[in-house]
Amino acid sequence: MFRSLIPSKSANVARLDEPFLALQRNINRMFDDAFRGWPAPLEKESLPVMPSVDVKETDKAIEVTAELPGVDQKDVHVTYASGTLTIKGEKKAEKEESKEGYQLSERSHGSFMRSMSIDDVDADKIEASFANGVLKITLPKSPSAKAKTKTIEIKASK
Repeated sequence: MFRSLIPSKSANVARLDEPFLALQRNINRMFDDAFRGWPAPLEKESLPVMPSVDVKETDKAIEVTAELPGVDQKDVHVTYASGTLTIKGEKKAEKEESKEGYQLSERSHGSFMRSMSIDDVDADKIEASFANGVLKITLPKSPSAKAKTKTIEIKASK
């Protein structure tokens, strides 16, 4: 019963579909040819994305490292409020190219934000540095957080 619903090369239905398939192939080829040779848009790296972040905990502090390639230091803002560290920024990219017969000028920009919950931090002693597209934030642990840490002995089962 289902065989009659599925077109096959031997069925008459397949012959009716062929002109439409040929039309679709021609339209696809037309669009491919029309845009061939155009300059490529800005690279993916120039688009704003959520920054990659590494978080490391030591005995004295929590260290956050964010990779922000292509972002200027003046476009990055770091805040800490109510136990939440927030990294905000804006990435701008410009590309200009002139060759015989055409001139290309593209600009893109976008903002990004990354927030994470980090408790028991001495907010007055937080430090941040920025070099070569890498943001490093050091969040010293509060004295109460250091006091809360306890190593628990693990006993062997009998």
